[in-house]
Amino acid sequence: MISSQPDEDAPVFAIAVAAELAGMHPQTLRQYDRIGLVVPGRTRGGSRRYSAHNIEQLREVARMSAEGMSLPAIARLLELEEDVRMLRRRVAELEAALRTERENRPGVRVFAAGATGQVIPVPSGRRIRRSTEIVLWRPGSRDESD
Repeated sequence: MISSQPDEDAPVFAIAVAAELAGMHPQTLRQYDRIGLVVPGRTRGGSRRYSAHNIEQLREVARMSAEGMSLPAIARLLELEEDVRMLRRRVAELEAALRTERENRPGVRVFAAGATGQVIPVPSGRRIRRSTEIVLWRPGSRDESD
């Protein structure tokens, strides 16, 4: 499936373009890469390639640095932001998997205990005769007396 949304993590910008987009000197980008602040992707030949996400990080570094934050503090903040970003992606993946699971699952499962103790699946919407002594159980529900 082809996404109409460009991948913000695709390493596409050469260092000169990235520096211009971020409003920095290329040497600053090299320094940030060396200290692990903003680490771009690499080509097979070893050239740096920056993604749109890297450009946003560089702009954020410039803003925070101008406000007086130290580079170690900025590095820690970027690390925490990346953790949050990855966790949000994982939550979205899990929500999609749960949604798919719910869509593919046949109706709510209900079970009854027969007169001899056997478990009987009860199709959704089917009514049970009241004269029969049975107990209904729905997965996930709890008895209030517990």
